[in-house]
Amino acid sequence: MTRKFLIIALILLNIGCDQITKNAVRKNVEEMEQIELVGKKFILTKVENTGAMLGFGSDLSPTLKIIFLQAIPVIVLLILLARVLRNSKMNKWLVFAFACVIGGGIGNLIDRIAHGKVTDFFHVDLGGIMRTGVFNMADVSVTVGAILILFLSLRYRKLEM
Repeated sequence: MTRKFLIIALILLNIGCDQITKNAVRKNVEEMEQIELVGKKFILTKVENTGAMLGFGSDLSPTLKIIFLQAIPVIVLLILLARVLRNSKMNKWLVFAFACVIGGGIGNLIDRIAHGKVTDFFHVDLGGIMRTGVFNMADVSVTVGAILILFLSLRYRKLEM
């Protein structure tokens, strides 16, 4: 029971951080306004994304957006949540990684369902190839979780060989 509680708490923490930051940006930053946090390296800017990552799917019809950007993600996230909650032998770091992916995914889903778009606001430009698109805390959670899942999968695959 404690394990399941901790998983749900971690997911809710991810969702909470995402929603709090997005609400603060919606209330305090104008569309496309740029606020330099660390020179031109780390910029806060408000962008409303009607698609998925990097605007993918923005041009889809409303019906296809509901299918591909809401319905399918809900199904996938519910399946992931059920598997993580049921598998008591899963490595704790893998549980953490999946909780980040699930929490971040739910954070962006909340925006898509409640607002019809996702609020993005961070932009990092360290020059050269280290330049990002505009992203939010949910994207950070999903990315950290996905990288950790990949790392753990490769690590444990090597150990099995």
